[in-house]
Amino acid sequence: MPKRKLLIRKEERQYVPELKREVTTAKGWQYYVRDPTKPVQTPWGMISASELKKKSGSLVVSKQGKKFCLLDADFIDDFQRITRAAQVMLPKEIGHIIATTGISKSSIIIDAGTGSGMLACFLAHLCKNVITYDTEEKNTTVAKQNAATLGLKNITFKKGSIYTKIPEKNVDVVVLDVSEPWKAVETAARALRIGGFVVAYTLQATQLQQVANAIQQDKRFLLLKNCELLERQWKVAGDIVRPHNIPIGHTGFLTFARKIC
Repeated sequence: MPKRKLLIRKEERQYVPELKREVTTAKGWQYYVRDPTKPVQTPWGMISASELKKKSGSLVVSKQGKKFCLLDADFIDDFQRITRAAQVMLPKEIGHIIATTGISKSSIIIDAGTGSGMLACFLAHLCKNVITYDTEEKNTTVAKQNAATLGLKNITFKKGSIYTKIPEKNVDVVVLDVSEPWKAVETAARALRIGGFVVAYTLQATQLQQVANAIQQDKRFLLLKNCELLERQWKVAGDIVRPHNIPIGHTGFLTFARKIC
């Protein structure tokens, strides 16, 4: 399949004498082109397939004469548009997991449960191999489709409960995105190498409490931290500098521990 494309129309501002100030006459806009072999209809006119064949960074023009910047879609552009069938972990949590555990191209990771496969796909983009577990076949079906869309071949999908058994050994990281992660502390410990990390993602404070206590009671683990990540974006436009009205607040808790013996 041809590489997917991004069409970007920059925000346009114009000075209005009557108002004695600049106003936005056209908002910034992005359009994701899944099939660049076909013409694309935009709110500002159609863009022909011949225009979409131009190299990344080219200026393309719609039938209405509107100009767009054409880019080849990167992994992150494709990732942001995969199918979401179940509640997903946001990039702010995924990034913190990667940074805290030091996931690299040699890492082998257990991901439980699969859900829509967003975490598994993002980690597979960076690491050697991801083995992901889920008890729901419908989740696995969606996740497999997402992995195929992203061209990822280093994900192994398994159906089963990690509460009872994880057959893999000497893995680098186990991520527990399940409803009762404290029940998987024992199986995670058996699967991890010495020095490996277990990460639990929980939505409620009571879940956080239970998994943190379970980890602290297991002498094989050193509890590193419990945290949540809050993201607030800022608007900067000329002399205007202020936070956006709607911050990304609490989405979940992360618990990190390391196997030490």
